[in-house]
Amino acid sequence: MNHPDIQQQIHAWLLQLGQQPQTLVPAASDASARQYWRATLADGQSRIVMQADPAVLDFAPFLARQAELAAAGLPVPAVLAQDAAQGLVLLEDLGTTELAAVLDAGNAQDWYRRAIDLLVSMQATLPHAQLPAFDAAFQQRELEICREWYFGQQLGVTLDGEALAAWQRSCALIVARNVQQPVVFMHRDYHARNLMVQGEALRLIDFQDAVAGPLSYDIVSLLRDAYLDWDEAFVLDLAIRYWEKARAAGLPVDADFADFYRAFEWQGLQRHLKILGLFARLKYRDGKERYQADIPRVLHYVQKVCERYVELGALARLLRQLHPSGQPAVGYTF
Repeated sequence: MNHPDIQQQIHAWLLQLGQQPQTLVPAASDASARQYWRATLADGQSRIVMQADPAVLDFAPFLARQAELAAAGLPVPAVLAQDAAQGLVLLEDLGTTELAAVLDAGNAQDWYRRAIDLLVSMQATLPHAQLPAFDAAFQQRELEICREWYFGQQLGVTLDGEALAAWQRSCALIVARNVQQPVVFMHRDYHARNLMVQGEALRLIDFQDAVAGPLSYDIVSLLRDAYLDWDEAFVLDLAIRYWEKARAAGLPVDADFADFYRAFEWQGLQRHLKILGLFARLKYRDGKERYQADIPRVLHYVQKVCERYVELGALARLLRQLHPSGQPAVGYTF
């Protein structure tokens, strides 16, 4: 369905709901099959319509997570109406200001503390038994996205022999470490582009892929952001603040911060290897090239962690072989 057809579908649906849309414009796009439209109504208020082909994307997880988060008092957008058959959901409009857009050296510490408070509240409040398990098999599947799309498509390399064995051993080690962590409600994409700013408050979006997963996953997503650079001292200070807040809230964090930070780094490694694969897949499969600009940052995270831990030496060597200049290469496919 092309844009004019979607606009007509949304316009007709809003009229059925008794809303009078004056304008209907694209509001945002993301890395999924979802589209977002901003409808300005006759009374001057605006609403967001989330749209997707119901044959491609099921809105049930989004609606279930929204209900759970809202019931716990967490700041998610209200669901005002839905039509699963058409693949349409009407949402409260949280505005256009992402946290990422307002951060600077002067205010970042304050905003990140608020984001940490929100994360701790989410982890301490929400049940997770009903969620898909972010278990060893899940983590391994994600790592294979890196091998298939980043190594295979972006770099044009097929791992075999000792290189493949080194990759497989490294993945097994990463996953084995990560599944030892305590399990909590895990947003799975908790970062500054998925936190909206309204006045002095933060609002939470993009929570539909939540799983039951490792405690450190969301905090490393926030602090080692695929789209933003922060120096190591800043990240370390905020990781300590999170650890202290989580302990005070009764979350099952390690008693020793050094143990927690090690877990934080290993879980971040799994996430960032997956992201390398996702960013490559977005280009080569989906034609979305804008994420390519963020690959050097994500690769840097991966390389630094691999270099810090002797157990990851084989993976560090493999990455150096694949990036002899130290920077990601542009791959070509024919």
